[in-house]
Order: sequence, then C-alpha cells, then structure tokens
Amino acid sequence: MSITAPGPATTQSTTLREARIPEGGLYEGTRVLRPLPEGWEERPYEHIEVRPQTRVIGAEIRGADLTRPLAPAVREELNRALLEWKVLFFRGAHLTPEQQAGFARHWGELEVNPLLARGTSEEIVRFEKGAGGRPTYENVWHTDVTFRERPAMGAVLQLREVPPIGGHTMWADMAAAYDNLPAEVRERIDGATAVHDFIPGFARFTSREKLIELQDEFPPVEHPVVRTHPESGRKMLFVNTSFTTHIVGMERAESDRLLAELVRQAHVPEFQVRHAWQPGDIAFWDNRATQHYALFDYAPHRRVAERVAIVGDRPF
Repeated sequence: MSITAPGPATTQSTTLREARIPEGGLYEGTRVLRPLPEGWEERPYEHIEVRPQTRVIGAEIRGADLTRPLAPAVREELNRALLEWKVLFFRGAHLTPEQQAGFARHWGELEVNPLLARGTSEEIVRFEKGAGGRPTYENVWHTDVTFRERPAMGAVLQLREVPPIGGHTMWADMAAAYDNLPAEVRERIDGATAVHDFIPGFARFTSREKLIELQDEFPPVEHPVVRTHPESGRKMLFVNTSFTTHIVGMERAESDRLLAELVRQAHVPEFQVRHAWQPGDIAFWDNRATQHYALFDYAPHRRVAERVAIVGDRPF
C-alpha cells in the first residue's frame, strides 16, 4: 500500500496586483454619442431625404438637385442637416466645376489657397495623384487651414476619378471628441488658446523657398483650444496635428503632452464616419466641427479630386 504525501497548501490572494495603464492611453468604456446640442429642436425634413451613416456624424442626402440654384427652403434644410450631421454625402452628383462652386456659394464667399494646386479657376483646388505619387495631404487627421485668421467654414469635395480600391476619406466629430474628454481635461482647456502655423503641415512636401515666400502672408495665429460653433452653440475641440504648434502659456513639454492627448480624440472610431467614393460623389463638410483624413492606400492607381472651400469666421 502506497501513501501519497499531501501537496503544498494553496492560498487565495487577498490583495489585487497593480496593473498600470500607460500614461496617455485610450480608455475603454461607454461613449457619449449625441449628434445634436442640448435644446436643439428636431424637425422633419420636407424637401430632402436624410440618411444618417453613424450615430453622430455623416448623412447621405437624397432629393436635392445640386446642378441648379437651391430654393431657399432646400438650402435651409441642407444647412440644418449639415449642423446636425457635420458632413453630407451626395452620390453620383457629377457636377461641373462651375456647378460645384455655385453650390458652395450658397454658404458664402469662396476661399483662394495659394498653397494648393489650382483647378479650372482660382477658387478650385485640384488633388491629382497617379503612379509613383507620394503622401502629401493624406494620412493625417486635420482641420483645413486653421492657420488662417478665419479658417474655412466648410468645403465641397468631388471625386473626378476613383481608384479601383482604397482612396476613402474619413471625418471625425470634434463635438463628440470634446464631450468625451475627462472633466478635469475639459476644465483645463476651456479658455485656453493655441498657436496655429501652416509651416509644419506643408514642410514635408513644399520647398523651403515656397515656405519662405508665403510665411509673411500666413503668420502664426491664435485660436481657442475649444471653439464654440457660431450656429449650433456646441463646444468643439479645435486643435489638429498638421497646424497646431503649442498651447499658449504652457511649457513646451507640458503643451506637447496635452496636445497629444487632445488630437488622439479624432482616432476614436465611434466619433468617425468613412466614405467609400464613387465617381461624381460630393462631400460637403462643416470644417468648424470636424477633422478629416484622406487615406493614401491606392498606389499605384490614380485618384483625382477637386475641392472648393468657403470662407469662415474668426473662431471664438
């Protein structure tokens, strides 16, 4: 008869081991997802059909003829949809450059940008890339021309030629980005201002001579870190990787850490919409309320787009 010696007694731990999340990491959990500001009156659309693409950002619009001047009631409903959904998509519009510019003019004066390639007129910017192209304006989250004293109110982009795969564009809702910041971060940045400069965003693909030529035309400007939308009244993050250089009044290291945390908000999938282009599609976005990201994943294929931008107001 054999006897088995008893094994070592097991004991249950009574304390929880430390498990530290790296500083600055994104935390899982429920997101605050509200497309509209508090108190916003929701009304039905009578002249257009609005098909939301996500909970907070992006809507496909049907029933609007963009080739002709907009009736006031249609323009009002499109503007309301823009405020609610931040970016509107019109499938297969196939506008001429003149029609595209005419549509954008319903929202104001068109912007001229000497930093970008010109299309058929000075207000039309052309993005054309074929085989052998290199990343320029793609692969980075940004808000257009925040280095201006009056950044663009919005932009109307049309794809003239679409690659067989890839070439999508994404937009992020910066009101949702603000809403989901920790309370202590919101308190820290409310009332803060940041400096914006065109040079960091353009230096990687623009000659030094061109940058020197334009730097007096575009001096650094200060904008609120949190801007208030002039129509909806919502608070939104207004810093971006391409043009925001530092937060005023902070040491550089502290500013860099805080800006890194803020710009990461655009990376949260629940705040985003992604559009797979078809030839002739139009996207009209509210540049005051969004960031966008054009994917350069289509080489060696060709992609051609044209854009017009609408002059905006001074952020507050």
